[in-house]
Amino acid sequence: MGLAGEALERFIESAIFFPDPILTQDPSDFGLDFKELRFATQDEIGLHGWMVPAKSADALLLFCHGNAGNISHRLDNISRLNRIGISVIIFDYRGYGHSEGRISEKGLYLDAEAAYRVAEEYAHREKLKLVIFGRSLGGIAAVHIASRSTCAGVILESTFTHLGAMARTHFPVPFMDALLNDRLNAVDKIRGIKAPILFFHGDLDEVVPYRYGRELFLAAPEPKEFVTISGAGHNDTYFVGGDEYFSKFRDFIEKLP
Repeated sequence: MGLAGEALERFIESAIFFPDPILTQDPSDFGLDFKELRFATQDEIGLHGWMVPAKSADALLLFCHGNAGNISHRLDNISRLNRIGISVIIFDYRGYGHSEGRISEKGLYLDAEAAYRVAEEYAHREKLKLVIFGRSLGGIAAVHIASRSTCAGVILESTFTHLGAMARTHFPVPFMDALLNDRLNAVDKIRGIKAPILFFHGDLDEVVPYRYGRELFLAAPEPKEFVTISGAGHNDTYFVGGDEYFSKFRDFIEKLP
């Protein structure tokens, strides 16, 4: 990799990924049973996650979180999913929480692949539907693994098309978007998904503009459904969506084969 390539990688790492190494709480703080997960990637990076089972669950959700914080910042969301009978495996990418290494785009994909293998084994053993869920940047990871693996369904929330589109919105530097169109690209990979896909997106999303969610939806194969959460921004989708959001979440999973 030349100097220009190295500079581009540093830009992507610093502008896109915001890992937090400190876990502030664990599922027991929300009254949830859980199991610590330790597993390794193909390039031998040790990752950390949690398995949070739900009573009478018929599905396991592999939760790919967004670009900031770590798994401890998603516990309110996990507890609400637990209440509607969905078991969750959530994991931290390299450099986040208790996971080793330093985050990069390539590492993001390797981490998601490793987490999928753990989730697939658990879902098979417990006879659960495996659903891959990605929020924001986590949607890029979710599309990556769903396009090359088997699952019952995919849920994408506040997810963008590719990094070039995000650069046009947040880093309007001449030619920058053209350099980044192939990076963190979900719009090309999503065509390879062979499972039903449910999209959520807030129409007031200030981070990932609503139009990028729609563009990704239009590129996706059938069967698919797009749910607009009126009045929601980027990080408050399930708060603003409330009971209707979780009802749609539950209904989608119940109808999966």
